[in-house]
Amino acid sequence: MGGLVGLLLGAAGATGVAFASPEQLAPFVAPTTAQDARGDNTGDSGVGGIGLPARTTEPTVVAPTTTVPATTTTTATTTTTTETTTTTTEPTTTAPPTTTTTSNAPPVAQPQRVVDLVNEARAAAGCGPLTVDERAVRAAQGHSDDMSARDYFSHETPEGVDFATRMRDAGYPDPGGENIAKGQRTPEAVMKAWMNSDGHRRNILNCRFAVIGVGLNTDGWYWTQNFGW
Repeated sequence: MGGLVGLLLGAAGATGVAFASPEQLAPFVAPTTAQDARGDNTGDSGVGGIGLPARTTEPTVVAPTTTVPATTTTTATTTTTTETTTTTTEPTTTAPPTTTTTSNAPPVAQPQRVVDLVNEARAAAGCGPLTVDERAVRAAQGHSDDMSARDYFSHETPEGVDFATRMRDAGYPDPGGENIAKGQRTPEAVMKAWMNSDGHRRNILNCRFAVIGVGLNTDGWYWTQNFGW
């Protein structure tokens, strides 16, 4: 394992599930689920505590509600023009068709690869695929950026804001769980770390989760997965 890589279960560590306290693992990974945000401080997915200072390696879960995943579509456009004919026949001209393409910048490509790997693992476990929800993406990316900018690694911000609050602030009504990691430089490496940790794996393979958002800041390689019901 090259470099500093960690797994956090709970509120501290290098990878984490929000609802638990730090557990010394390598690499850093921490899972979290959102049950305690509703007053339940127990869970089985290795998520860091919502509203709880307790440190455990067990995640918490929030009761599911209905969610509608956002979808985006891109339509290519083409244009053609023709010349009118006069007494002598003029050739018709057609303008070359124009197409629009969207390119994935590196910050987008790697999170999408994580989503693909998550859905592959879920399919192997008999779970349905997760849909990317832009609200969950905003919450996840915001947390990765904040951890990088302020040099901390936790499911809670220095002010005590947990993942469930961040997801709701981003517009997503039913937060379910969170995994974080630090130091892994590829989607394959971070997924291996998470899948080798019971709490993180439980979040990834929770068949009741419906949506996912993944954030990555490469300045320190801070990864965040947010799951929703």
